Amino acid sequence: MQPTFLSLHAPPTESIKYIGSKLKLIPQVLELVKKVNAKTILDGFAGTTRVSQALAKLGYTVICNDVAPWSEVFGRCYLLNTQPREAYQRLIDHLNVVSPVDGWFTEHYGGHTNGGCAIQADGLKKPWQLHNTRKLDAIRQEIEALNLDPVDKAVALTSLMLALDRVDSTLGHFSAYLKDWAPRAYKELVLEVPEVFTSEGAHKVHQSDIFRLVPRVSVDLAYFDPPYGSNNEKMPPSRVRYAAYYHLWKSVVLFDKPTLFGKAKRREDTSDPLAASVFEEFRRNDDGRFIAVEAIAKLIRETHARWILLSYSSGGRATAQQLNEVMQNNGQLLAVLELDYKKNVMAGMKWTDEWINDAETPNREFLFLLEKDVPLI
Repeated sequence: MQPTFLSLHAPPTESIKYIGSKLKLIPQVLELVKKVNAKTILDGFAGTTRVSQALAKLGYTVICNDVAPWSEVFGRCYLLNTQPREAYQRLIDHLNVVSPVDGWFTEHYGGHTNGGCAIQADGLKKPWQLHNTRKLDAIRQEIEALNLDPVDKAVALTSLMLALDRVDSTLGHFSAYLKDWAPRAYKELVLEVPEVFTSEGAHKVHQSDIFRLVPRVSVDLAYFDPPYGSNNEKMPPSRVRYAAYYHLWKSVVLFDKPTLFGKAKRREDTSDPLAASVFEEFRRNDDGRFIAVEAIAKLIRETHARWILLSYSSGGRATAQQLNEVMQNNGQLLAVLELDYKKNVMAGMKWTDEWINDAETPNREFLFLLEKDVPLI
């Protein structure tokens, strides 16, 4: 009988809804980490920071990194906190009672109820109702006015994002909004103290391009979960990138009132030419190799770690074959764990190149534990 995800234990974590979330994968990540004697771990594409949170709670020293500013905020909130949770209650209580105002977020992202229809007079759908964007405007202004220290501000912003996530009218991202208001959108925006914890690890939090970071850090193990590009050759180059899916969290964190475009009122700096990641690139290079896979090969070579733990989502045999070659050429593959999200089971361990055939099947997730050929001296 195959074990389900729920049979494996992982510390509780929290964050926003996220398409690339590894919430269900955390137990398997921890299982493979425990196979080696790692003490320091780089979470190179931290996203919602759920993996970093779990690792920190288990006593590992974590270097948390992502290019997204909202991810850095989550990292500061959960990894750098040194106070008990109740220490933030007064701050959160204060933010909950500020008087609502009409501001930038209300102007662009707040909508009337319209008898249940989220389409407004301007023909656009909105992610939040007006009563909540008015509170968002007031709370965000107050956070800025309080001149909080970096960790306190991160806790306040995390609380705000978690609260907004509970009352949105989306499918979990901000590239499009629902035609009819989601039931949760009618609820009141109420901030709660995040489930912060204190840990003894000397954790670090970065907001950096991964290729700029890895030459500067040395760890026992690096966990990489890059935003893979599809190898569907019919996929148009104008598809929405991860940065665009979560553009509103960037605006909440930076509070910079950027230039917007499109029906979803996306930030101009999340347009494809500006926000594209090499790991999302689906094209091939002049040698016929997928550019995204070449980027992974470069990342493995340049990372100062004895072990690499890599996540890969199924999408096509060509990419799978090339990725397998990359790993075989850069070290010893200690384990491959295959998961079937559709069936919600752990399919088991795969060795050498046995996993490639399964990568043709949709909804598969693979974890590769690689020991690099040349250990650090």
